[in-house]
This record gives sequence, C-alpha cells and structure tokens, in this order.
Amino acid sequence: MEEATAYLRDGVLSHLEKLEAHARKLALKQEETQRQQENLVRLRARIQELRLQRDELQAKVNLQQVGLIRQEGATGSNVEPVQAAETGGQALLKWKVENVKAMLQAFRLTGISGKLTKQGVCFCISTAYEGTYLDSYYLDLLIQQPVQIRHHSVPIFIPLEQIAKKYLQSDIRCFLTMLSDHLNAYAGRKYQADQLQDHYSAFLEGTLQRNSLYNLLFFNYDVETESKTFPFRAKLVYGDLTRSLPTEATITCQGDVSDSLVEKTAAHSNLFRHTALHKAFNSFKRAAESLDQTA
Repeated sequence: MEEATAYLRDGVLSHLEKLEAHARKLALKQEETQRQQENLVRLRARIQELRLQRDELQAKVNLQQVGLIRQEGATGSNVEPVQAAETGGQALLKWKVENVKAMLQAFRLTGISGKLTKQGVCFCISTAYEGTYLDSYYLDLLIQQPVQIRHHSVPIFIPLEQIAKKYLQSDIRCFLTMLSDHLNAYAGRKYQADQLQDHYSAFLEGTLQRNSLYNLLFFNYDVETESKTFPFRAKLVYGDLTRSLPTEATITCQGDVSDSLVEKTAAHSNLFRHTALHKAFNSFKRAAESLDQTA
C-alpha cells in the first residue's frame, strides 16, 4: 500500500513538473512575442523620428534661403528688407509649428498624444498592458526658455522630477519616452497584482503586500487550490522601474517541508522572472485542475 502511494505521489509530482516546464516554455514564447511587438513599435517611432529630422533639415534650408533673400533686400529699397524680414519670421513660425506637429504624430504610435495650447503643448500619456487599456496621465508644458511643467497628473511616486532634470531641457522627445516607459511599467505591475488578487486568491494566504510603486511584493502561496497550508514565501523585486517583470524573485519554504518543495522554489523563481504574475498562477491552476482530473 505504501509503495503504491509513493508511486502515485511520484507520478503526480512528475506530472506537475512537466506542466510547470510547459508553462515556462509558454511564458518564454509569450515574452518573445511581446518583445517583437515592442520592437515593432520602436521601429515605427524611429521612422517618424527620421521623417521629422528630414523635415527639420528641409526647414533649415528654407530658412537659409530666406536669409539670403534678406541680405539681398538690404542692398535694395527700404520696403524689400521689411518684406524679407516678415517672410523670414513666417518661415520660422511655420517651421516650429510643423516641428511640434511632426513630434506629436511620431508619439501617437507609442501611446502619447497631445495638442497645441496658447502657451505650449498638453500631452496625454496612455498606458496599457498586453492590449488592455489602463490609465491616462496628462502633462501640460510651457514652451519657453527654460521649458516648464505647468500642470500634471503623474503619481507622486513616479520620478518625474529626476526624469525632467535629465531630459526636459535637452530632449523633450526623450523626456516623454522615458516618462511613458515608467508609467507603463508601473501600470503593468499594478495590473498583474490586481489580477492575482481578483482571480487567484485561492492560492494566496491573505492579500499580497506591496508598496505604492508596486516594485516590491511579498506574498505566501501554494500551488494547490483550497490549501490549508501555504509553504511558499515570495519576494519580488522590480529593480528596473521601466519594466513590468521582476529582476529578482526570491522563493523560500516555510517550516519543515519536503525536498520536492525545496526543488520547486528554483522553478518558481524562474517562472516569476519571465512571465506575468497572474499568468504564472494560471499555470498553477491548470496544473491543479489536471491533477484533479487524473485523481
């Protein structure tokens, strides 16, 4: 009887390990697909940037031509220099407007949109995770020297001040891109944690502990539903604030546990670092359901 029980237990554990291995492979494929989609978005944005640079060069050529007209007009009548100056001013204003419009068009492909205001530009940064629209944040810039942030709805725990200090005056496009990366990563981390609590609470002991930025998570869990004990303790650290996956996943076992559970901690750590949190628990759920069907 004991031999049969041990054989059955070994068979169940082997089956569970196979399911977890399959879940890891699936997670890697999903990560590769997401990486390809992100690269496609970057390439499209790069195309828009190159077009913008082309338009800037063309505008500079036009301004140089206006400058030549102005110099020629200075040797003629008093009316011609005034007309040349007006032409130069109009060309400069047109170039600035077209420059901002081209920048807005380039950003629209990456979830950033905006509109011109009387004093500058108002940007809207939309966040999403794996095709699910989440929240939008607004940023009102005063286009002057130096460029200033007049109003914004960016959460206080996002390092807006540091990003602005580094990029705002020298490269507005880079500033907005970095800010968008931070906001999307935060939204993605929060979305995963919410999905875990809403749909997989049966695997958790209580609620998970997290900070405002969702870059540090703690929770106790098991890989079986309706469990009375929660032998695994997880600590997820998101060292890169522009990513929605943890850079460190520490899994430990509580109390006296079997060697098989200890071996699973390494597999779980790898799974959490390479796939979304709620999808990792979905793989646990499928494994548990498969075991129930074979029991």
